[in-house]
Amino acid sequence: MDVRDTVEAVFRIESARLVAGLARIVRDVGLAEELAQDALVIALEQWPAKGVPDDPGPWLMATAKHRAVDVLRRRANYERKLAVLGAADPAVEDEPDLDDHIHDDLLRLIFTACHPALSTESQVALILRTLGGLGTGAIARAFLTTEATVSQRILRAKRTLAAERVQFELPAPAELPARLSAALGVVYLIFNEGYSASAGDDWARPQLCEEAIRLGRVLAGLLPSEPEVYGLCALMELQAARIRARTAPDGTPVLLMDQDRRLWDRLLIRRGLAALTAAETLGTLGPYGLQAAIAACHARALRPEDTDWARIVALYRLLAHVAPSAVVRLNLAVAVGMASGPAAGLELLDELTAAGALTSYPYLPAARGDLLDRLGRAEEARAEFARAAALTGNARERDLFLARAATPSQ
Repeated sequence: MDVRDTVEAVFRIESARLVAGLARIVRDVGLAEELAQDALVIALEQWPAKGVPDDPGPWLMATAKHRAVDVLRRRANYERKLAVLGAADPAVEDEPDLDDHIHDDLLRLIFTACHPALSTESQVALILRTLGGLGTGAIARAFLTTEATVSQRILRAKRTLAAERVQFELPAPAELPARLSAALGVVYLIFNEGYSASAGDDWARPQLCEEAIRLGRVLAGLLPSEPEVYGLCALMELQAARIRARTAPDGTPVLLMDQDRRLWDRLLIRRGLAALTAAETLGTLGPYGLQAAIAACHARALRPEDTDWARIVALYRLLAHVAPSAVVRLNLAVAVGMASGPAAGLELLDELTAAGALTSYPYLPAARGDLLDRLGRAEEARAEFARAAALTGNARERDLFLARAATPSQ
């Protein structure tokens, strides 16, 4: 790997923390992104000549902070000159509080950007772009929408924050729970992008999963009485426990029912089940807690045939009532197909198709293909798997669907 590749790799890893730390100082996410990019340019100029620092992450942060201090000084000088001319009152920024009630820059920016002036969709898109490091294409697939829509959401979010003169300050502790829904949504979408990468050559991006789990645990420490925080932690840990078994040695995806369960991470399963118990103890399970309860059914089954599909169906029906969506109905149909036979599951999927739901979602035709295959309708199954392959943006997933299209099991 040459120096330029090293710089870009380090920046990909550190960019979220750079933007978060800088936003706390300058209180402007757009400016924070510009300062982070300035640090990248300086690294590209200096590292090839001077060598890569021993601690490249802190070097980038220190460089960006120096630039931030320069910006703040120029701003203060400008305001003092305006005050002398009588055009404004002198405004001197206090130094950022380095010991406030949130001790993690990433979470600080998440809560700050989850401002009531923004819609939940805009909040999540903005944070995923600035902190998750996801491109607009990946965010669009997470939202089941277009790249143009996501770009407009991010642009509008920044403009709204500027128009409303929203400072990137911490909300008071009493205000944190009100912004919790958007914060949990951000963390969960980051996890999902890591668990099943929406694009690229990798089936998963474990580093994103690890970061999301870390953020979830910090959230649980900040809000220990919120059951949905523990529900989300449980869901992420129970799903992450399966990551090592989700790919064969050659990188080929391995589906849940075909996985070697001896490879599942038992420590993560124990932690996930403990978090689920905490959520249940604190109150009624919400959408994340219910999904965690479904994941727990799989985690407790030592063999695929031991899976309690009847309980999973019941939990999905409850989830469809609490948080109705086409994706939940799709998952319910798959579970019904396992509990009551493929014909029953296919009937539910046909209702989704007839309603025109999830037309660009690859897992709908993939699920139909699997149920049709199990019913012995091989030609129809091939067509559905081919359609799923055409819809997915992930190379590994495309190969999986094409393989199923070429050789249905029946």
